[in-house]
Amino acid sequence: MHLTVLDAPNEWSRFVEGSIERRMLLALGDRLGTRLRPKPLMLPDGSRVEVEGIDDAGRVLVQLVSNQGAYKPAYRNKVMADMSKLLWLRDSVPTAERAVLLITELVVQALGGWVARAAADLGIEIYVFDGNTAVTLQDRT
Repeated sequence: MHLTVLDAPNEWSRFVEGSIERRMLLALGDRLGTRLRPKPLMLPDGSRVEVEGIDDAGRVLVQLVSNQGAYKPAYRNKVMADMSKLLWLRDSVPTAERAVLLITELVVQALGGWVARAAADLGIEIYVFDGNTAVTLQDRT
């Protein structure tokens, strides 16, 4: 099944100015050297799904886990759901080459045990947003 990338109603969709999601996408875009914006995608049956970040060429797909505050075990479920979505999108968007999960420092806890290993084995790149920049999970200090 192939998804079609559509134009968003506005450049940032639901990510308002100053929001953590917008700051995360800008930081990751700087790190990767590409512009990332949220975009809707259309399935062959006409239904839609949004990817939280995609570059202009449709090669890089990004999902965000932007939780802040106190850690909750449910964040692990969000991480795994977004990993699943990224795998599906990477296989369904004809131009897609990379699947990237960008998380906040708080959410790193959700990657304990087998979760980070599964992401690596599945080809999902994980970056961590420290409030200003995006670094790979491995490069985080």
